[in-house]
Amino acid sequence: NEVDMTEVMALRNRFKKDFEEKHDVRLGFMSFFVKAAIQALREIPAVNAEIDGDELVYKNYYNIGVAVGTDTGLVVPVVRDADRLGFAALEKTINELGARARDKKLGLDDLQGGTFTISNGGVYGSLMSTPILNPPQSGILGMHKIQERPMAIDGKIEIRPMMYLALSYDHRIIDGKEAVTFLVRMKDCLEDPQRLLLDL
Repeated sequence: NEVDMTEVMALRNRFKKDFEEKHDVRLGFMSFFVKAAIQALREIPAVNAEIDGDELVYKNYYNIGVAVGTDTGLVVPVVRDADRLGFAALEKTINELGARARDKKLGLDDLQGGTFTISNGGVYGSLMSTPILNPPQSGILGMHKIQERPMAIDGKIEIRPMMYLALSYDHRIIDGKEAVTFLVRMKDCLEDPQRLLLDL
């Protein structure tokens, strides 16, 4: 799926200075994606489930793995109970985990217990990729590079900042309709980010 990032970028640009002054952390894009993913996971709980032996286990908590590139490869520290965190707490937690990952100071507990993962190939210039599942999780979202493209908007051609999203999923748990619905829900939240602020 593809997402028009116009509104998220406008909201971020409008408040990033005030946000950083108040919370002592930069307002990045990842907090918007974590919030949108949680909204979509609530609507499509199969994407937050896993197979444990012969049982299908649905999780009612949201421990979101955020992939971080280091000089020795990719690691995925986990933001625990991400649904209970506001934007500032998410950004601080993600930044702290990222710094510890690059300094090789993550513990095993930091890497275990995730229920869903977000990977950002866009930081390496990728327009599209197929993210690989992180077992036993049933889904992983791939974010990609924001690139301006001509789009038809209300009968006119406009240049918009667009991003492709990709969802890889365990087909034993998630069917195609659920996967597409998840991505459309993500798109809806990101293209109208006020919904994230109001928990809609």
